[in-house]
Amino acid sequence: MRSSRPVLGSLAAIALAAASLPASAQTHLEVQGGRSYMNSHGTNAFFAEAVFEPQVMGRSRFTWSPDVSIGYIKGRDLGRYRGADPGVTDNIWVGAAGARFHYGNHGDWYQPFFFSFQLAGIAGGRTQALSSGYEFVSTIGYQWKNVSFQVRHISNGGFKEPNRGETMALLGVGFDI
Repeated sequence: MRSSRPVLGSLAAIALAAASLPASAQTHLEVQGGRSYMNSHGTNAFFAEAVFEPQVMGRSRFTWSPDVSIGYIKGRDLGRYRGADPGVTDNIWVGAAGARFHYGNHGDWYQPFFFSFQLAGIAGGRTQALSSGYEFVSTIGYQWKNVSFQVRHISNGGFKEPNRGETMALLGVGFDI
């Protein structure tokens, strides 16, 4: 299925909103790729993500950072779902915004571990895995200076069936600006 101009415009608006944050803020830009699985059927997934300057949560050792991403999950051709509505062949675009959380001070060995939670909108169609226009994105990972590894799950939380979800392992390469 082809993406429409309004959908692509919406994704571009999310990217521009992220870029409009203050230039003086520390921003980490990253490109991620890997395999996404729905019921053990894999496909390719790619994301571009921006994580902004961390903010301390009160007097704790926790920090949070605004986090936005745009992603693409390739459709699948599975005979089992050819007659299903929705099917699994649509290529899905994901636009998400939320927060990334870390614990510890800079330099602590465990500080690069993170958890992020985002609210997402999807475009390009619907699938057995991503069946609604809204989804939740949960990610756990490890962020070295220029490389990250993360496991991400995208699902609508059971608000609309089918809700098989997408679970992916992603490797990212990025830089600070």
